Amino acid sequence: MVFINASLGGHIRLLTCAPALSHTTTMADNSWKDGLLLKIVNVLSYFLFLGSNIYTVAAPSDIYFTGKETYITPAPWAFLIWSLIHLLLLGTVIYQFFPGGKQVIIDGVSWRFPLLGVLNAIYVNVWASHHYIVAFIFALFVSSAVTHIYYIVKKHHSPQSSADEIFVHLPFSLYHGWTTVLVILTAFEAFGVNALDHKAGIWTKVFVFLGLFFLEGTAATYAFSTPEGDLPASVAIAWSLFAIFAHQTSSGFVHWSSLAFSILALIWVIKGAVGLFGRARSGAVRLEDPERAPLIPGTT
Repeated sequence: MVFINASLGGHIRLLTCAPALSHTTTMADNSWKDGLLLKIVNVLSYFLFLGSNIYTVAAPSDIYFTGKETYITPAPWAFLIWSLIHLLLLGTVIYQFFPGGKQVIIDGVSWRFPLLGVLNAIYVNVWASHHYIVAFIFALFVSSAVTHIYYIVKKHHSPQSSADEIFVHLPFSLYHGWTTVLVILTAFEAFGVNALDHKAGIWTKVFVFLGLFFLEGTAATYAFSTPEGDLPASVAIAWSLFAIFAHQTSSGFVHWSSLAFSILALIWVIKGAVGLFGRARSGAVRLEDPERAPLIPGTT
């Protein structure tokens, strides 16, 4: 900018002013090097998390076939959901190097992501070594960490692009629904009877019913959490309930109860799919009420 300064002697001097630094600052903020330490830690924690799950599959004793059998244990294919979560989170750690991802993952989620990776790795390892009570405690820690991230993402970072949807909202929604299932599964492994040694008594059936009811109710909560619902989280729970139905054949009560709750959860999945389709047809990102308010009071 140029300013004219007229002195008392009649001389005119041109004064120049440096341009505003907002553009430069924005460029610096959007640099892939910004928050580089946290980005590196996020990558390392992701591979720690990934490696812990690979170990459970590659280990000589396959934990998904040799773990404690309870009356709520799902079919082994239920755990394939880990593969999808890993794939999506790989996109998350790559997306953090882009401006949109940096704003949510580095500035928003911050150090909670590596904390989640470490807690999850510990949980998987103590669970694989059959320390189920300790695993249950860490399952609660993992669920708490995921819930905190889930709240931050959903409450303060509405999706601004397809990349936000795929690499931020989708993985943490799926992760949140799946960890809810893991807490229930690990609780029965820690405190329930071994289905190979004991028949399902009345109290076992009661607690299994309550566990299934809790999972189905959580799927319903996801479906009504927003006008369009939370489809990925509902899918994670419905998937797990169908896996429980497929695997639990020794007790007719557990078998058919899990089928009933699976069908109910599927209804909530359909509700979420309809809501997502409706939002996709509307095109624009939904604004919250404060953002809809007119800039000038009294206008529309």
